[in-house]
Amino acid sequence: MWTNEHTAETTLDRETVWAALRDLHTGTLTYEGADTFELQGPFAVGTELIVTPVGQDPFPSTIVDLVENETYADRTEFGTLVLTFRHTLVPIDNGTRVTHRLEIDGEGADEVGAELGPQISADFPESMEALFDAARRRA
Repeated sequence: MWTNEHTAETTLDRETVWAALRDLHTGTLTYEGADTFELQGPFAVGTELIVTPVGQDPFPSTIVDLVENETYADRTEFGTLVLTFRHTLVPIDNGTRVTHRLEIDGEGADEVGAELGPQISADFPESMEALFDAARRRA
């Protein structure tokens, strides 16, 4: 398995960050540079969504973990590889700590992850700041 994560803190409360994260993944929020999401059912574990990264073709993903105000994860399968994207929100004294984690698992994950993973996760810091900015504007 190959993993990478980015953690950042904001003075926003967890509910405000969660609302922006939920709205992004349900397709009701977008901002420059963000992937677009088209939910194929309720915002719940087991629901499929269509993800379209900027400048790329869409692909299906499935929500695999969702605890309101705490965690969201979706999983995408590409051949023998499984990519899991997870956001974890933790309250801290002056706001919220958010971790965005990518896990690549499956046959050849260590080799493919070492090449593909950094390309996929390179924008995690910018994406998280854009999410925080969107949350601030909507608060």
